[in-house]
Amino acid sequence: MRSYVKEVREIYQIEKKVMVRQYEAVPEQPMGKQLQVDWGETKQETTDNKEIKLYFIAFVLAHSRYKYMEWQARPFTTRDAIRCHESAFQFYGGRTDEIVYDQDHLITVSENAGQLLLTAEFQSYVNERKFKVHLCRRADLESKGMIENVVKYIKGNFADSRVFSDIEDWNHRALQWLQRTGNYQVHQTTKKRPAEVFLLEKQHLQPVSSLLSYESTNNQSITRSVSKDNTIRYKSNIIPSHLGLIKQRLRILF
Repeated sequence: MRSYVKEVREIYQIEKKVMVRQYEAVPEQPMGKQLQVDWGETKQETTDNKEIKLYFIAFVLAHSRYKYMEWQARPFTTRDAIRCHESAFQFYGGRTDEIVYDQDHLITVSENAGQLLLTAEFQSYVNERKFKVHLCRRADLESKGMIENVVKYIKGNFADSRVFSDIEDWNHRALQWLQRTGNYQVHQTTKKRPAEVFLLEKQHLQPVSSLLSYESTNNQSITRSVSKDNTIRYKSNIIPSHLGLIKQRLRILF
């Protein structure tokens, strides 16, 4: 396509217009409006003098700059991302109206006619929690520079020179660092402590239930064994199962 367009431009002498992106200061976000999320990874020395690769997800409230992070010793899946979102909402005591991401494969699956589509699992989660999703370009400092700086801050301050023993201890130390340093020290831009500003912003967050509805439904499910005659025994009753019908349809198909 690029070669064809180039040839058409040369034949008809169509000049290519250079599009220059206009930059401007990002306005300060109101309380409870926006949360920014990103992922990162580091290599850490272990207590037995080996090296391990760790992965983390970072969150930051756009107004107060109050941070949260969670680590694991394997790459993140979409299910991991959802679990960490739930942990972050419990940590903050609520959620924002909007959450900002880059075009990460964990939450976006493809591009349809110029419109990015969320993965089915993450889209279901967004529908459940009812927050707005804002997708921007990867490493776009103009759109989500706050979380980009937080990822660098975590790598260069918390993870730097620390020795890894196990993931539970690592996450515990991460929360201690947030309380002592990450959320306590005065922010260079706001000139305020994120922990102090968060006390006000927390009142503007949307409350969330402690458990997702579909998880609650799954927890109430009951497991039963299917007999050879395709029946299920429940409270001394014999109930026909749908397994026999499924088997019959499979025999027809194959």
